[in-house]
Amino acid sequence: MDIPATLAECADAVLRMPDARGKTAFSRACAAEWQRRWEGDRMPVGSASPPMQPARPERPELLSPRDVPRRRPGTPEGRIAILHAIAHIELNAVDLHWDIIARFTHVKMPPGFYDDWVRAADEESKHFNLLADRLEAMGSHYGALPAHAGMWRAAEDTAEDLEARLAVVPMVLEARGLDVTPGMITLFEKAKDADTVAALNTIYAEEVGHVAYGSKWFHYLCGRHERDPRDAFHDLVTRYFHGPLKPPFNDEKRAEAGLPLDFYWPLAES
Repeated sequence: MDIPATLAECADAVLRMPDARGKTAFSRACAAEWQRRWEGDRMPVGSASPPMQPARPERPELLSPRDVPRRRPGTPEGRIAILHAIAHIELNAVDLHWDIIARFTHVKMPPGFYDDWVRAADEESKHFNLLADRLEAMGSHYGALPAHAGMWRAAEDTAEDLEARLAVVPMVLEARGLDVTPGMITLFEKAKDADTVAALNTIYAEEVGHVAYGSKWFHYLCGRHERDPRDAFHDLVTRYFHGPLKPPFNDEKRAEAGLPLDFYWPLAES
């Protein structure tokens, strides 16, 4: 498939691709073209009319969170289930990052905003492929198990509000990855699975940047609208995120990503 003429059209095309490997390959090709044209003849951002929900493959079967089977993490089957769940999150993240590009072109933002989210989408595509490769090496594949059906709800809820999207997706959902990934790395270290540990360490390091992009552009918009960022974050998360935030938190990595303690601890369940 040829690369579209504008970045927004690239984003729209990625969102409409159902095949997971095809989606991530095209995502990376679009990101490479955007980056190639950083100097000189830059690709225009343009505009698009993205779908409310991205195209998805026939498998995995999508279930309510309470209906997704639980597996013991200490078993090979349990470790496959964990990797499958993370791969599903990463595939959704590919679409989330392209969606923020396609959906909010009516909001005037600096070129750096697009640079950051293209880079994030490219890295999420790489993350999905790392995990899909590990699943196949373990005798499984993405789509072999049921997956969480609620992953896109945050995108639908914040489709009309860029500040809310930044607050809920990178600053809450992706920040949660910083909390839980160290435990998963320890689990695969105990299983002596060095290849999966290497993949998870790559994901962990790069996800800090994605949370940081959210914090940076959230603060930028708050400054534009003369809003206190902490108060705005509390207001938007209370309105758009369903339920309290769940400790324990990785305070060190959250701080590295630009999330102060007084942003998220007041919203935590007791």
